[in-house]
Amino acid sequence: MSEIGFYHLTRTTEEAALPLLLGRTLAAGERALVLCRTPERVAAIDQALWACAQPDWLPHGTERDGDADLQPVWLSVEDGAPNGARFLFLLEGAETARLDAFARVFDLFDGADAAAAAAARARWAAAKQAGHALTYWQQGARGWERKEGGA
Repeated sequence: MSEIGFYHLTRTTEEAALPLLLGRTLAAGERALVLCRTPERVAAIDQALWACAQPDWLPHGTERDGDADLQPVWLSVEDGAPNGARFLFLLEGAETARLDAFARVFDLFDGADAAAAAAARARWAAAKQAGHALTYWQQGARGWERKEGGA
C-alpha cells in the first residue's frame, strides 16, 4: 500500500507549492513523477519549475525533452514513471490506477475551488477504502500543518 498525502492549498497555487515539495523529494534522494491532466498544464508547470526561486535548481524534464531515465523529476500526462520515480505528485485532480506502484503520493488540491475539494474528498474515500495510509496537510501561516481527519 502507498502512503498518500492530501495537500490542501489555501495560501498558494500548485506552481508555488510544488517546487518546495519537489526540493524535499530530491533532497531525500528520491525521484518524482508529476502527473497533470493536460499537456498545457505540463508546459505551465515546466515553466514554473524553471522560474522558481527556491530551490533555485530543480532538474526536471518532459516528454518533449526526452531522456526520462536521466530526469529526477518527470512531468507528464502519461500514467507511468519512465524515470523510475517512487514519489507521485497529482495535480489538478489527475488520477492514477497505479497507486501501489509508488511509495508516496502527494495529491495537491485547491481549497478555494469547491469542485476540486469535493473531488479530493472522493479520492480520499476511495484511497481509504483501498487500505492506503492517508495523511491530510493544510497550508498554514508557517507552512504545511498536518491535520486530523481527511480531505
